[in-house]
Amino acid sequence: MYYLGIDNGGTGCRAVLFTKDGRQVAAASEALTLDTPGPGRTERDMEALWDANCHVIRAVIEKAGIDAGEIRAIACCGHGKGLYLWGKDNKPAYPGIVSTDGRAWAYSERWQRDGTADHVFERACQQTLACQPPAILCWLKDNDPAVLESIRWIFEVKDYIRFCLTGEAHAELTDMSGTGMLNLHTRAYDRELLTLYGLEALESTLPPLVGSTALCGAVSEDAAARTGLIAGTPVAGGMFDIDACAAAAGITGEANIAVIAGTWSINEYIAKIPVLDRSVKMNSLYCLNNYYLIEESSATSASNLAWFIDMFMPELYEEAKTAGMNVYVYYDSLAASVTPEEQSLIFLPYLYGSNDDPRAKATLLGLDSHHTRAHIARAVLEGICFCHKVHVNRLLRNREHTRAVRLAGGAAKSALWCQLFADIFELPVERVAADELGALGCAMAAAVAVGDYDSLEDAAAHMTEVAGRFEPNHSTFEAYREKYRLYCDVSAALDPLWADLTD
Repeated sequence: MYYLGIDNGGTGCRAVLFTKDGRQVAAASEALTLDTPGPGRTERDMEALWDANCHVIRAVIEKAGIDAGEIRAIACCGHGKGLYLWGKDNKPAYPGIVSTDGRAWAYSERWQRDGTADHVFERACQQTLACQPPAILCWLKDNDPAVLESIRWIFEVKDYIRFCLTGEAHAELTDMSGTGMLNLHTRAYDRELLTLYGLEALESTLPPLVGSTALCGAVSEDAAARTGLIAGTPVAGGMFDIDACAAAAGITGEANIAVIAGTWSINEYIAKIPVLDRSVKMNSLYCLNNYYLIEESSATSASNLAWFIDMFMPELYEEAKTAGMNVYVYYDSLAASVTPEEQSLIFLPYLYGSNDDPRAKATLLGLDSHHTRAHIARAVLEGICFCHKVHVNRLLRNREHTRAVRLAGGAAKSALWCQLFADIFELPVERVAADELGALGCAMAAAVAVGDYDSLEDAAAHMTEVAGRFEPNHSTFEAYREKYRLYCDVSAALDPLWADLTD
């Protein structure tokens, strides 16, 4: 008996099979093409996205060497925010818009100025962001109005993939609660929110809401033919990927915080009461009943590293191959050859905007002739950690005590990066044994949906394993505190320039 988790992130999709005790049996992944048709725009072809999901599902069944009939249930997760529109003609109405998209920055900025954002916060309990559906839909309304006339369903990415699997349209609560289109107090759509954005005409395009562990249909005959799955296999609601990772990391109570270092810098904890004093950006509904997810996030994490290596250190791929190493392991060895005290370069990981301004740009400051690739390699890792720390500090101001950080995402696979986070946060860091936390969270939801576990808490108790703990190294605190101060000063000094650079 197996559970299939399907994860669609900012850069790729993956399908992973798990047993009931959380053991990963097989995984298959495929990189997704990201189109950038204009400044700040990040899109992908929705039909190609579904094709890629079909490929990885077929591949993981083949890799595992199982009969597809042994798959007990399926659930999906994916990046939040962004926008995936399904048309009245039963085709995609527009390219899928990824969460790194910043085209709609002017709308979120205007709503902050004119008071709309304050009224939105009263209902949605979150700040308005350029990458959320309302801002993007307003951009389309002004720049391509025919698109709005053609919409049948407004989806987030994992809801679109589940729709492709089942033919049934649903919007899952954790995902929709992060879009600025859901009233978090009533856990329902709110026409007043749509009116505030000027989007009330789209009310009928919002799919029915479901929970993470609800059954949302079954694999259709068409999807079965394309994926190799068995028609009729149950499909659960699934989760926003940050919920899936947190659940798989064992965040079922308030002792720990979760940090996910992937395409996005996600930093979060759960609480019975949302934070409403504006000290954090986002409250959303968590996948556990009666809990809110308190979140600080931005598109400033490990995707900056992947881009940096591809653009400025492509030779590392060949060097790593010669050394018989993964390119990221090789990169770590380069960065580890320099101590924290030996370099003071400041890297701002703002390829897709900063923590607070979608117009911000990536920056490497302080270079002189003595710096080597190793200095720069370490600076990039530290800069990403510092950007996470900005978010984490905002969260910690709302908590009396934090036992540890549960680290997930690509960075959690690196011992060097785990230690950097521990040293810079000055908190213990624990990483979870599973390589694919998002997919594991999906598997947990699937298991609960078909009654194999009573709850997500029950599933986490049986399927989550902590693989290692990194204690903070006190000898580094002074150096990192000074570099973090510099990081914040550099970021603040450059803030007034982003608008001019965008113009």
